[in-house]
Amino acid sequence: MSVRSLDGECGIRIDDRIERRHCEIRTDRPSHPTPADETQFRYPVDTAVQLTAGRLTFEGFSRTFVHDGPDVTEVEYFESVSFDDGHYTLELSGPVKLYVELEGAIDVQTTVTEMDVSLSEAASVRIGARSYHEQPAATVTTTDDPTDVMAAVSTFGSAMKTTGSERSYPTLRGHPPTLQRGSSLSVPSGLQPPETDVHIEVPESLLETLAVAPLAYYLGAEVVPGSDPQLVVDGEPFSLEGDGGFERTVERTLKRTFFLDCVVRTAGPRSIPLYERRAVESSLDIDLSDLYGRSGAERLAAYNTVDYDTISSFVPTWKLTAHVDPVGSSLEVLPFLVDDLAVVRSPSQLSVAGDDPFAQDADPFEASTPDDGEFVRSTTRSPLDSSATPTQHVQPDQADSLEQTWVGEGTPLGASKAIPEAFRNRLDREPREGDIEIVVVCNDEEMLEERDVAAEVYGSREEFPIDVTFYEDLTTDRLALVLESDVDFFHYIGHVDEGGFECSDGLLDADSVGDIELDIFFLNACRSYRQGRRLIEKGAISGVVTLDDVINSGAVRIGKTLAQLLNYGFPLRSALNIARERSIVGTQYLVIGDGNADIAQAQGVPLLADVTSNGGDDGYELHITTYATTGIGMGAQFRPAIDGVQNVYLCPGQIPEFDVSESTLKQYFSTAVFPVRFDGEFTWSDRISEEEQL
Repeated sequence: MSVRSLDGECGIRIDDRIERRHCEIRTDRPSHPTPADETQFRYPVDTAVQLTAGRLTFEGFSRTFVHDGPDVTEVEYFESVSFDDGHYTLELSGPVKLYVELEGAIDVQTTVTEMDVSLSEAASVRIGARSYHEQPAATVTTTDDPTDVMAAVSTFGSAMKTTGSERSYPTLRGHPPTLQRGSSLSVPSGLQPPETDVHIEVPESLLETLAVAPLAYYLGAEVVPGSDPQLVVDGEPFSLEGDGGFERTVERTLKRTFFLDCVVRTAGPRSIPLYERRAVESSLDIDLSDLYGRSGAERLAAYNTVDYDTISSFVPTWKLTAHVDPVGSSLEVLPFLVDDLAVVRSPSQLSVAGDDPFAQDADPFEASTPDDGEFVRSTTRSPLDSSATPTQHVQPDQADSLEQTWVGEGTPLGASKAIPEAFRNRLDREPREGDIEIVVVCNDEEMLEERDVAAEVYGSREEFPIDVTFYEDLTTDRLALVLESDVDFFHYIGHVDEGGFECSDGLLDADSVGDIELDIFFLNACRSYRQGRRLIEKGAISGVVTLDDVINSGAVRIGKTLAQLLNYGFPLRSALNIARERSIVGTQYLVIGDGNADIAQAQGVPLLADVTSNGGDDGYELHITTYATTGIGMGAQFRPAIDGVQNVYLCPGQIPEFDVSESTLKQYFSTAVFPVRFDGEFTWSDRISEEEQL
């Protein structure tokens, strides 16, 4: 984290150089920030400064909690609240976490995109910032023996920052230790799970051990061998083999515990009008207020008396379901799935979609093959022959989550493929200075349309600094230099064959390139899986690739939509899930590596709005789906800036439908830029808000 004065105006800029996030705080007078004592803040911070101001404007922050001793007041959208003379701590969540210590009488005013704080007179203000970046504290070495893996998984709970109901906030869940395979079990000191009076018993099997890992992490529970899967709470056993079997019972237990923690936390000093609490409280036989502040075991025992079906329709849509092959090679990915609080399932829930997806009689992409003479982004249709090429496709069963990922051999259809090297590469990245660096390469003049779209989209946000460089018809040597460059995002437009990227003087195989320094890539070309896989094995973090030929028009549509979504802060996996629906060739695109990677910070919570006209009536049905980011994980809160809406909703996921008038809808569209499906047509909110009629 670094802090500096703004160029050309009064205020400061705070940069998180690892997560590539920044925020600006404008002041009413020149700012000369000096270092402040980080230990003097109410909550932990990574860096702190002190400056003098009479007014501060926080861009990208629209809601705040004002702490006055034990009392907490939330100031929401479009509110103006005055506070008498006193000592206050402002807590703000945005691109970074901020804590502002100030004294005196203050006025706080908010809009959708910023917050103003006015002091009765200029005074010293202390500002502390904390990154959302969570670096694993240590690495546990384990064998593939299930009992050793149980001991390794038991360390995950050491990363939880609290065992109270507030653990349901994403910022209070640290990253679990990483795992590496070795010849013996080795657990560094300090990774013992917290004292919770809760443990989990499962048979000595990798399948059961992997499935309970997210639950063990969230509960801070030790995992030990047992003849029957069960959750033991203060000596009382609860079976983990209920309706639907073991994995579904574990999933319901995790979701129920997490959801009820989210509800119980509202009984604390932060009085939040949480929709989900209001919806379920009357149907529960437990006293939510009484449970606040109780131990984790006491809360869990009460939660286990709640029938999951009574709350299931209000549990937020889960972010991620991970289909994990229960073998030793999957262990390295496990901590990153757990950090996402993913539901972990075994490959028994999968079906194979054909051993050779490129065979003419079993081609899952046959419907997208062009029959009108339109060219595809490949110069050959011969089968791929690399060992990195997908030889078996798996079709994950549908899961009740926004995203799915696959860990193991084979290549999934309709899900991302997690690759261990990608996560190691992410941890090895060093902080970077300067703007976000994007490189767009177009190596075929017939595809310049997509290059022009990229030029229009990338860097279009004035408030977010992105440096975009465009190249055309690169030689193999020059393309190799680009791949080895320290850039944040690489967008390739052209042809890819079995031998590599097509360049003006031949083919460039990623195998022949040195260490890859770029972070994220989009290879919008035919059959780019093999080359993308090699980029990750050589240093990249994540990318979008294709499994078969793609027709040019479909590739352009996917490319444009993906570029727009990434530009506005959507993570790669979420962005592709939305973009692939826009074209028949969408099923051929796949995220490989770390699907949480992104290239830009979001303006608030990323969301997709679905709007349906109410026939001839002057009204619309509005459905909103929120998405997770690095700083906005499971358990974050969201209130749409819709006139008259006071409730706060859990995110990510779908929130209840709103019936809105045309004027209310247009006003909502004017508050931010986000994707919209309007009566099935994909567009953007700013385009609609500028029109006279919807």
